[in-house]
Amino acid sequence: MGEWISEVGPSFGFTVETTEHLYTARSPYQQIDIYQTAHCGKLMLLDGIIQFTEYDEFAYQEMLAHLPLFAHPCPERVLVIGGGDGGILREIAKHDCVKRIDLCEIDAMVIEAAKKFVPSMSCGFDDPRVAVHIADGSKFVADKESEYDVIIVDSTDPVGPGESLFNAEFYSKMKRALKPDGVIASQSESIYLHPAVIKRLMRINLDLFGSYNYALMLVPTYPTGTIGASVVSCSRDVKNPVREPDASMRAKLRYYTPAIHRASFVLPKFAEDFLKEV
Repeated sequence: MGEWISEVGPSFGFTVETTEHLYTARSPYQQIDIYQTAHCGKLMLLDGIIQFTEYDEFAYQEMLAHLPLFAHPCPERVLVIGGGDGGILREIAKHDCVKRIDLCEIDAMVIEAAKKFVPSMSCGFDDPRVAVHIADGSKFVADKESEYDVIIVDSTDPVGPGESLFNAEFYSKMKRALKPDGVIASQSESIYLHPAVIKRLMRINLDLFGSYNYALMLVPTYPTGTIGASVVSCSRDVKNPVREPDASMRAKLRYYTPAIHRASFVLPKFAEDFLKEV
């Protein structure tokens, strides 16, 4: 039996059996660790928080990428904020209509570690349409105006380097950087563990976009096995896809389908109730 490592939060945790500690380093922003697990492939921790395992990362990457991309009829310019492991890039690259993908990641060491140890995800960086920018995402979008069809925020939790990606100022900057008919999707925590964060994002998006849509996805190695995405647009009905994957793309997908797209916005009653309070 190998070593068991745990992500532990307030009154809740998740434990994974590992067989080898492949990488550990302290970047200017956070502690980075990569393990080989007994049953879940590679695992990355940032400041002790599970970012992904190869076992189920496809669920998160596919949903966070394809929900906004398929809600847009022809996304050509896409911005990813965060996403240094490359998984979101890998999924965006499946859309032939996309002409340019900007990735803004604050921590170059995350990218370096993913490229060395997790090629199943970092292969996303190999696409020639990708341009990498090492910068603070909030600052990167500040001087952009009507530039992107889709913006995807693949952030860590709202602490440390990810804290600035959960406030109204950042969302205002993203709205300005988005084309009038564009779509934004952002990592939005668990409905079981972080209702206060989700309510805050709902208030921000209602003020800026006039709507709020929380999509639920199942990711077993995240605490509670669930996480969500906020998907918003000033002009589009993001709950229904306007395009569908062709046969070639469908063969590469393991989680996303048009039916799952629509179903992900149907929430359990307790979640509907706490969002009605906003």
